[in-house]
Amino acid sequence: MYIKSIMNRQHIPILTALLILIMSFSAPSAAIASETETPDVSTESAADAGSAESFHYQHDPMDNPNAAEDIVVNPDAVYGYSPSPDSVRLKQFVDYIDWTNKDQVEAGRREREEYHESFSTLYRTIEDMLGQGRNVEEIARAVSKARNEIRLASYDGDPEGLAKVKESNLQTYGQEEGPTPDQLHEKYGSWQTVVEKALSSNPGMDACLGLYDEYYDTYDIPDKLSALKAADESKSADTQAETSAENGNAGAQAETSEKPEAPSGSSRTYRVKSGDCLWNIAASELGDGNRWKEIYDLNKKEIDNPRLIYAGQEFVLPAA
Repeated sequence: MYIKSIMNRQHIPILTALLILIMSFSAPSAAIASETETPDVSTESAADAGSAESFHYQHDPMDNPNAAEDIVVNPDAVYGYSPSPDSVRLKQFVDYIDWTNKDQVEAGRREREEYHESFSTLYRTIEDMLGQGRNVEEIARAVSKARNEIRLASYDGDPEGLAKVKESNLQTYGQEEGPTPDQLHEKYGSWQTVVEKALSSNPGMDACLGLYDEYYDTYDIPDKLSALKAADESKSADTQAETSAENGNAGAQAETSEKPEAPSGSSRTYRVKSGDCLWNIAASELGDGNRWKEIYDLNKKEIDNPRLIYAGQEFVLPAA
């Protein structure tokens, strides 16, 4: 009994020491575990945050002046771009959603896809009519009618909403179907603008929503219409010139012959060809497509809209 009691007393400090030793090992282990868990969480977050950096379009939206003027590169955005605060067309969408939030952006992407799908028939109509050599007015008239039909069809299953739209159309345009092509032409001033308003396609918004590559082939429709319009105007101008010559009016000249004055230090000019856009001109003549804004700034008297230039226009070029 005595020996057993001594042995117990002798074991107490040993057990205490063992417990202290075990605790000293277990504490760092817990610390290590917590440290290893934290990087796992931050690594996952970093992957989510870096998803925009890993996303790349096959076609760079910043190479398209029609998109570049409406968006900014945003590495934190889901698809690498967000609307520019300086954009006339997209500035109202800068804070419309959180462009770094994947769920919000994906919801916007789905809505945008539905929007494009509703216009797929319009895209096909325009391409078919362009292939048939139809003029811009004929295309605009067909598209305006189809656009009205699409809008009314979107209220299928919503008779109350359809009734309200028809009533609004009746009060605004005098008919339930919507505006006539002539009413739209009077409103916008050109048949080409009538077509563009019917499509309302903005490549910058598509870039922000991950759809730029998907609808890339539709972005040249305004350019095709522009070239077609220029060709029509050129034919008309040639006909007028021939008529004037036949009448002996040798002094008659087209107003488009007036050239912009070259700025100091630059004497180069460029005559626009069919299919040209400001970015292509800057790339071929200045070696950098991103310098298209310099051409625009020098020729604002000749260019009402940088998206719309016409074959036969002559632009002053900045120094190379």
